[in-house]
Amino acid sequence: MSKETVLSNDAFLVSETNSKGHIIFANDEFCKVAEYEESELIGKPHNIVRHQDMPKAAFKDLWTTVQSGEMWQGYVKNNTKSGGYYWVLATVYPYKNHDNEQCYMSIRRKPSLEDIAKVTELYKTMH
Repeated sequence: MSKETVLSNDAFLVSETNSKGHIIFANDEFCKVAEYEESELIGKPHNIVRHQDMPKAAFKDLWTTVQSGEMWQGYVKNNTKSGGYYWVLATVYPYKNHDNEQCYMSIRRKPSLEDIAKVTELYKTMH
């Protein structure tokens, strides 16, 4: 069984991706929790941390929402580099950078244990 990393109550994981979902920024806390150096993440698809338990439908909903210009919020289970995992409550929103290119900002916080339990059961029905 893989090891769970539980975020601290004040955890604030931030990343930004370009229009293709490739990471262009990762804050120190995201790197620490995911167990990657920033240089290992920059330029990589954000799904480098995607956990196999995550239903494809959740990410389809995320991309459909943000590509339509709306903010998306949901629960995400991610992999760590060493094979563990961590849960986040993610908020993703679209924005245009200084070159007027489409980008996406993701801010992630610690979800409640109750919410994780509910979402875990829901996601089992979505595969």
